[in-house]
Amino acid sequence: MSRADAKPLPGAGKLAPAPLALARDRGNPWLRYVALIAVAFVMLYPMLWLIGASFKSNAEIFTEAGFWPSRLDFGAYAKGWKTSTEYTFATYFLNSFLIAIPRIIVTVISCVLVAYAFARFEFWGKKLLFSIMIGTMMLPLIVLRLPQYLMFREIGWLDSYLPLIIPSAFATDTFFVFLLVQFLRGIPRDMEEAAQIDGCNAWQLLWHIIVPLLKPAIISVIVFQFIWTMNDFMGPLIYLASVEKYPVSLALKMSIGATEEVEWANVIAISVVALIPSVLVFFAAQKHFIEGATSSGVKG
Repeated sequence: MSRADAKPLPGAGKLAPAPLALARDRGNPWLRYVALIAVAFVMLYPMLWLIGASFKSNAEIFTEAGFWPSRLDFGAYAKGWKTSTEYTFATYFLNSFLIAIPRIIVTVISCVLVAYAFARFEFWGKKLLFSIMIGTMMLPLIVLRLPQYLMFREIGWLDSYLPLIIPSAFATDTFFVFLLVQFLRGIPRDMEEAAQIDGCNAWQLLWHIIVPLLKPAIISVIVFQFIWTMNDFMGPLIYLASVEKYPVSLALKMSIGATEEVEWANVIAISVVALIPSVLVFFAAQKHFIEGATSSGVKG
């Protein structure tokens, strides 16, 4: 038989996988799943305990470490929703949305405009102004509370939602500006240059080209601002004096200190309800939120 007629043996020329590598490939997925489930349980345990505690009595809350209640009684939700005032938590949720929604709108508009200027235009003092803006992120918010309070008192905005909304209209949330600038710097300028050749001006470029590309980052801004506004306690505490204008964060604190003996199940039940809007917003925007938080531009 000639060399040309010789047939290669089956499997010749291929390296057989090592037994250790096969074992590792087969075992790793299961180990990863078990590790992820264990870590997820540890991370979610406070939430599970919170939900379970809303069905417990005061004695059970402070004596039992487990999260599973002995019985499912929704009475705490009904009692907590009524509150100890003449208003129900529906009023306080509405107040929270009256603060959060306008604040999100003005935040997105102002931060997109400022980020667009920093990322796409050249002007005198640009680097200095950007450095000053980044430096303001290092300032604790409590340092700014007193001068802001004095300023809003002179304007006559106390006991209103304006001090909680209007500052965001001037891009004072520098973290969002920084996030959008970094995202814009990763976006190629090819489409913008093509649109300029077609006669688009800066505003048309922003609306038709930049804003659609910024969608993941803008959704990240919306999610962050919504959650932070819903959880804000110090701002409403300083500027609001009327109970009927309180958001959920202040109403929860008021329900804790309303009586000498706190019905913790009622407070915990309303805390669970207060978490629902933030959780729904996060999961509704999860795909775009993660993309905007991790990406620095577009692919392809």
